[in-house]
Amino acid sequence: MSIFKMPSLGADMDDGVLVEWDVKPGDRVSRGDIVAVVETQKGAIEIEIFESGTITRLLAAPGDTIAVGAPLAELDGPAATAGETEAAKAAPAPSAKAAAEPAAETLPERPAAPTIETPAVAATAREKTAPAVEAAPAAKAAPAGRVRASPAARQLAAERGIDLAGIQGTGPDGAVVRDDVAGGKAPQPAPGARPAAPTKTAETTGPARRGFDVDEMRKAIAAAMSRSKREIPHYYLSHTIDMRVASGWLDELNAQRPPEERVLIGMLLLKASALALTRFPEFNGRYENEAFAPAPAVHIGMAVAMRGGGLVAPALHDVDRLSLEELMAKARDLVARVRSGRLRSSEFTDAGITVTSLGERGVDTVFGVIYPPQVAIVGFGTVAMRALATENGVDAVPTVCATLAADHRVSDGRRGALFLREIDKLLQVPEAL
Repeated sequence: MSIFKMPSLGADMDDGVLVEWDVKPGDRVSRGDIVAVVETQKGAIEIEIFESGTITRLLAAPGDTIAVGAPLAELDGPAATAGETEAAKAAPAPSAKAAAEPAAETLPERPAAPTIETPAVAATAREKTAPAVEAAPAAKAAPAGRVRASPAARQLAAERGIDLAGIQGTGPDGAVVRDDVAGGKAPQPAPGARPAAPTKTAETTGPARRGFDVDEMRKAIAAAMSRSKREIPHYYLSHTIDMRVASGWLDELNAQRPPEERVLIGMLLLKASALALTRFPEFNGRYENEAFAPAPAVHIGMAVAMRGGGLVAPALHDVDRLSLEELMAKARDLVARVRSGRLRSSEFTDAGITVTSLGERGVDTVFGVIYPPQVAIVGFGTVAMRALATENGVDAVPTVCATLAADHRVSDGRRGALFLREIDKLLQVPEAL
């Protein structure tokens, strides 16, 4: 037996609220399967399991607040140790509320919330825990037909008294997003009738959830960035890149394509950064336990602004191996899932470096703050016409300012300069990207 524990989804995470289980005891799982959904300050995150085996026992109930590293489930797999199993058995039991309430967001295509067998968790149930009773009432079966919706959409629907079941979702897999709810209408009372109190339904009851709170996200970001500036000795470099060749090549590539198949200039910047990282691996990895560990692959965190405020940087995997078309498709999918609040745990834990771009906002230069435990962040400004000394004198040419913030414990300015120059060289041969 082995213990599956609550993963850390970033330097700014201490705990998360278990929203739903997507597995039950007896289910076979493989590494990478989604087994649960956890609510954090960044929204709803789909939790992937780290090894293969059979789920033997669930150790937490929907609605529980689970600390990072606390047990979530027992798994019958090859990596078990007797100590892990005994530790799980010794963990304190959850509240009556946690044992009694059904999952808050069970989806139609997923199994109903399973019964928790003698659960044990290392964190207390969130907020208003039900009074202790000798025997908790049996959990009600989750009703069929619950709606897939983002946390922001659920929060707005509850505020306006709108039934999510009557809204056509436009998010990934038909999920209802905030904009869908914003266009909906609350039920109107009959003329002369006193407005009734909102009816509690399966969508508004169930385990207490954070939902998306921009203030909480700002606090989390501030805590991570403050830690970064305290602990990481940053150094900063910038370099102006001539984009005439890359922009011209991309214009020709997109000329015969419909809008939905066109590649954005940002994908060239991402791919060039990824290829440069294969030659300068000291900028791709994590600094933990007073040592640098190079990343085994080029997984780049792409900074994405969230609707309503806030920022996340989930990972695009194996960027150096993707074609520009594949990278464009994956980036579109990632942005759509960020906006609808459905990201996976590996997308928060796998990135070895972050790339941020404010080009679409017209910013010339952006200097980032390293997201710990990463050791570097690359920034790109707007590709715009600027005066540049060329072989013909001073011309107006498209350029972009690339910046690097890196950790002096791992690299130095000379290597950082060579890294930025490598990105420049790669962008001068865009057909090879």
